[in-house]
Amino acid sequence: MEIISFKFPHSDLKSISADTMAEVLSGVYSDRLHKVTIVDCRYPYEFEGGHIRGAVNMYTRDAVNSLLGTQTTAGKRHVLIFHCEFSSERGPRMYRHLRSQDRALNQDHYPKLNFPEVYLLHGGYKAFYESHGDLCDPDSYTPMLHLDHCADLRHFRVKSKTWTAGSEKVSSRRHRSRIFPSGLDF
Repeated sequence: MEIISFKFPHSDLKSISADTMAEVLSGVYSDRLHKVTIVDCRYPYEFEGGHIRGAVNMYTRDAVNSLLGTQTTAGKRHVLIFHCEFSSERGPRMYRHLRSQDRALNQDHYPKLNFPEVYLLHGGYKAFYESHGDLCDPDSYTPMLHLDHCADLRHFRVKSKTWTAGSEKVSSRRHRSRIFPSGLDF
């Protein structure tokens, strides 16, 4: 499988394209994947204004941590796909948080992880909606900065500062991109 390399601010994270996400939703990989959880890290008003079919809204660290309490079946592939509006801030932050917590939880069993296969949706919900709006419920897109949701944005931004208090800023390292445009990393 060819790996495409280009400038991507989170090139240290494995990513999939909007087209690959559509293939996942249409069952192209169902013979190889036991379960897929699409983690939408946008604020609730954004999620309610349109989300990828089957996605779960997890915009706090506690919500993402709850994934670590779910049972994974040995030998069965449970893939997580994180995203936010553009997959530039909230989605990557939650992806990294989950990976860090998963490593800490399994530190005595290295390299074991509860979720060894995690991806970031390249371009986020906006890019996915623009090319596959028919796979969104409802078929709409509410941006984070929508004028009708200024109060909601202030509310969630204030809360998110307390949720991330004490966390270190993760630097963006320049590595080869790991975009898999025609399928998952098999």
